[in-house]
Amino acid sequence: MGSAPSNLLTTTEAAALLHCSRQHVVNLCENGTLSFVRAGAHRRIRRDDVERLLRPPFRREVEKSLWLHRAVAGKLVADPQRGMALAYRNLAHRREVHSDGSADTWFDAWERLLDDGVDAVVDMITARTEVAAEFRQNTPFAGLLTDRERLKVLAAFDATHPRTARSA
Repeated sequence: MGSAPSNLLTTTEAAALLHCSRQHVVNLCENGTLSFVRAGAHRRIRRDDVERLLRPPFRREVEKSLWLHRAVAGKLVADPQRGMALAYRNLAHRREVHSDGSADTWFDAWERLLDDGVDAVVDMITARTEVAAEFRQNTPFAGLLTDRERLKVLAAFDATHPRTARSA
């Protein structure tokens, strides 16, 4: 039997992408989590559907923050000294403003991340994970993008992510 078209995966190929057993993929198909088509007695699953499980969609505001932080990442790698210095200054300022200790957990987490260097910061602020979304929510990079740059990113986001009844 020949291989499936590149956009259709076997259950074994889907399992490899999902880092799970083939039987688990079969179960996902049977319970409706993954849609599939039949090729004879075999299931074929769209690659996009498998990848959607790997990267679940974020709420609109979280997705927008990701886009802004991708722009921040670009400026950060273009001028690491300036970007990191700004983040450390912003972090120190926030510690002064919130001296009651209520936000120390995030300040400490950001300080450790900044201490790990530019690569670690870029990896975190552009990751599609819940932890990364929390880091972005507490970003010390305010002011790295100019107002014009920020508005340009937001306009590009809106143009490529039209509001739906669900995201409005």
